[in-house]
Amino acid sequence: MQQGLQFPPVCPILALLPASPLSSLKVAYTLFQDTGLFEIFKIPTRQFMNYVQALENGYRDIPYHNRIHATDVLHAVWYLTTRPIPGFQQMHSASMTGTDIGTDNSFSPGRVAYISSKSCAIVDENYGCLASNIPALELMALYVAAAMHDYDHPGRTNAFLVATNAPQAVLYNDRSVLENHHAASAWSLFLSLPEYNFLPNLDHVQFKRFRFLVIEAILATDLKKHFDFLAEFNAKISNGIEWSNESDRLLVCQICIKLADINGPAKVRDLHLKWTEGIVNEFYEQGDEEASLGLPISPFMDRHSPQLAKLQESFITHIVGPLCNSYDAAGLLPGQWIDEKDDLKSSEDYDGEELDSEEDEMEDFGTKLQRKKRQRIFCQLIFHLNENHEEWKKVIEEEELNQSEESKQSENTSLCQTDDIQVIEEADEEDERHLEEKVF
Repeated sequence: MQQGLQFPPVCPILALLPASPLSSLKVAYTLFQDTGLFEIFKIPTRQFMNYVQALENGYRDIPYHNRIHATDVLHAVWYLTTRPIPGFQQMHSASMTGTDIGTDNSFSPGRVAYISSKSCAIVDENYGCLASNIPALELMALYVAAAMHDYDHPGRTNAFLVATNAPQAVLYNDRSVLENHHAASAWSLFLSLPEYNFLPNLDHVQFKRFRFLVIEAILATDLKKHFDFLAEFNAKISNGIEWSNESDRLLVCQICIKLADINGPAKVRDLHLKWTEGIVNEFYEQGDEEASLGLPISPFMDRHSPQLAKLQESFITHIVGPLCNSYDAAGLLPGQWIDEKDDLKSSEDYDGEELDSEEDEMEDFGTKLQRKKRQRIFCQLIFHLNENHEEWKKVIEEEELNQSEESKQSENTSLCQTDDIQVIEEADEEDERHLEEKVF
């Protein structure tokens, strides 16, 4: 299999962007170029650049939900949809994409186009990619949704906006306040000037569906709905994803952007820590404002009582981990087959922990054989997720041990002080007795 990646599998977006104000724009342009979307939909470059630049400018300079995060999520959905997936069954081969494009390299009405990544041609039949099963229009909607998904984020949570009766909360009736605001504001920007319209060649039906898909993807990032989406997805994968079904494909795209949105714990340790620093700083700023307004400080947002390790361990255990495992169970995570003779610690860490927890649930022999085959799959995202999870658990153990020792020292100090007081009291009593003897 030939892989000529333009970015490493886990792209260090933080290192790419600060050097140039156009870096986010360059990443978006590169990804659209890599997937052939400019040619398929005859996207005018100038209008595309105009809109993406205006979109980037609309992200506020806040610690976490900024233009860098938006670009990271865009890169993540591109990675998840174009990188090789071991054992994935493609409905459409890369060679078929050309038959769906007209002689002028544009989208042919009435025909369905599919993309393929120019930077990662999949020629090994043991691999496939998600882009082969999702039409180009739907993937473009996913990519645009990723770029839009936190537009004009104020650095405060939905709960805070509702509690303070913020204008956005009043406007959207306290429901998915931020997500509705991001989608509506980004679309208002798109429609505000003709020079932002980079989709003039979509017909009315195509544009209407495109807009619907973008909105649905953005609204799916509301973590309040996380467990509902996860339950629906788990039920779907147990029955099998029907790639010919539009609703099934939409659900896959929603889960894809959700995973991309919270992919920080699945990065290498140093990058994960940088993103963690950003989110806690944003949390502390909200906590400070809550305190100034006389509101209860939200969990994990009190800078005077930091609980960083518990925040991340809980987030991985309850949110990122289950989502990543479900996405993996559906056979959608990029990775690679590894030979049994390859004694890779990464594969042992990845397979061992998950297999131990799932082995008792497997009943039929066929499922066991299938899982045995999956033991030879290495996924970098799962590996880093497990690695970070273990590190946070170690930090928590160390913190609890230190607290226990400090508590013991405090008790010992208290006992010593009590003994001192007792000695002083006894000395005072002795002095008083001597004084009484002298008086009488």
